[in-house]
Amino acid sequence: MHPSKDISRLLEIMAALRQPKTGCPWDVKQNFASIAPYTIEEAYEVADAIQREDMEDLREELGDLLLQVVFHARMAEEEGSFAFGDVVEAITAKMIRRHPHVFGDKDAREAGMAKGMWEKIKAEEKAERQTKRRNAPEANVASGFLDDIPLALPSLTRALKLQQKAARVGFDWGEARPILDKIEEEIGELREALDRNDDKAAAGEYGDLLFALVNLGRHLKLDPEAALRGTNDKFRHRFHFIERTLADAGKKLEDASLNEMEAIWQQSKKVK
Repeated sequence: MHPSKDISRLLEIMAALRQPKTGCPWDVKQNFASIAPYTIEEAYEVADAIQREDMEDLREELGDLLLQVVFHARMAEEEGSFAFGDVVEAITAKMIRRHPHVFGDKDAREAGMAKGMWEKIKAEEKAERQTKRRNAPEANVASGFLDDIPLALPSLTRALKLQQKAARVGFDWGEARPILDKIEEEIGELREALDRNDDKAAAGEYGDLLFALVNLGRHLKLDPEAALRGTNDKFRHRFHFIERTLADAGKKLEDASLNEMEAIWQQSKKVK
């Protein structure tokens, strides 16, 4: 085997890895469920490379993510469900269908993308999928307006998508400011739960508070995952500043008092 820019080589490599007798034991024993966490992880690593503006790393991470698609497609092909080519055909058909103003006939291209057309096309696709799923167990059939929002999404992202879809039918705040009042209300209810030592209620109120904060971010046109990712990175840098400052003074993190660390934390805010 030699590296190649041709996708067929990657498909050949995956097929070889999955051969029961001559392939890689680890690859052979995997299934859709065991690989799914790696697929999610690779998508996050792509996002991380983009945030760091590291194009070399992005190239590598996109390859890792592509491998996940190939891996899932190979397992599906082995059980006779579909193959990689079917995946490519499905997404190309979807892109052509969703862009009639680019790939349609002359009249469609000249008319451009009408307002609401994207939502209309996606609704038609959803209805088509529902028709195909009619033979599936009832529990697997999405029946509610919000039921097509994937359960496996990160919770902050899923909250955002639930709110966005509900907003399409008018279930939404008119502006951001009233949401601040809602956040204060949720904080009050969380305080009450804590005062009662009601752990179950506290967990529920904490979730309500997070949901309200996502709603505020949405109205401020902020993505909650991106915003929290930025804060996580800021926290990491500032804590590292504490660690370095203590090390320069010959101390370890474990030896410092909270007051010492807090004082250095405040210093870190002045360092860019």
